[in-house]
Amino acid sequence: MASNLETLVTVFGGSGFLGRNVVRALCRRDYRVRVAVRRPELAGYLQPSGKVGQVHVVQANLRYPASVEAALRDSDVVINLVGILAEGGAQSFDAVQAKGAETVARAAAAAGARLVHVSAIGADAESPSRYAKAKAAGEAAVLAAVPSATIFRPSVMFGPEDQFTNRFAALARMSPVLPLIGGETKMQPVYVGDVATAIADAVDGKAKAGATYELGGPEVLTMREIIEAILAIADRKPMLVPLPFGLARFKANFLQFAPGAFKLTPDQVTLLERDNVVSDAAKAAGLTLEGLGITADSLEAIAPQYLWRFRPQGQFQRKNA
Repeated sequence: MASNLETLVTVFGGSGFLGRNVVRALCRRDYRVRVAVRRPELAGYLQPSGKVGQVHVVQANLRYPASVEAALRDSDVVINLVGILAEGGAQSFDAVQAKGAETVARAAAAAGARLVHVSAIGADAESPSRYAKAKAAGEAAVLAAVPSATIFRPSVMFGPEDQFTNRFAALARMSPVLPLIGGETKMQPVYVGDVATAIADAVDGKAKAGATYELGGPEVLTMREIIEAILAIADRKPMLVPLPFGLARFKANFLQFAPGAFKLTPDQVTLLERDNVVSDAAKAAGLTLEGLGITADSLEAIAPQYLWRFRPQGQFQRKNA
């Protein structure tokens, strides 16, 4: 029986939040992992994810086809995780999530490699969001080049080092008031480790070729409920002030230039106007985490393991909270 060590998996975007979890999942299954990133000198922390020599980091930029072709040479499986939440310079939604996805797919087809592509719930060619439009264009380009590709659409992901739960907890630590945008918008937060497991399962051959999976957690929650859960875990009690979408979009025109946790773009506000949950069609077809045999972890079960650092007294939550 062939060992997974004979299989080379190239991961584009392997140094990101989802990427580092995917790399660890693949290493646990003994695959050889090549991580293709724009700044390989900043991705040395991935080496301990596997055994000596199991993880190799190379340079690649999706805007330069030659670098992509070189990065996936001799690969058996290619995984594309590259995505951005905000545009900056040459890194536009179209360049990265549409044209970039097409570049990876065409190179994978030319190399005869299997392809796993990560998109997002909400990808829609008719969406008013540029992010969602680019994700949909990327999916179309991937399937045009590699019809057998497996596509994963996760809902908003949470986990250590995420830019979601940590962001709100950090803001709550800094401010007595938090604006609430899209308080009634429904989401299905999914643990990043579960998404990484699904991707590794696809590399194992357990996912359907040419299918699009939608990955969500065990609960559908409103944005208000999610933020309230984060605040309860962090033992913070800021006032939540609902902000109408129009006013939020106006403020985002200025906050898009803000640093860190304060950054908010008009396109992100647009995304918050639509629910972000697994569709009934995906459930009926078994194209979900459950369909892959994965029991999803909840926000309530996982978030306390890392959000404790935002509590006023660290790990030792106040008894009367």
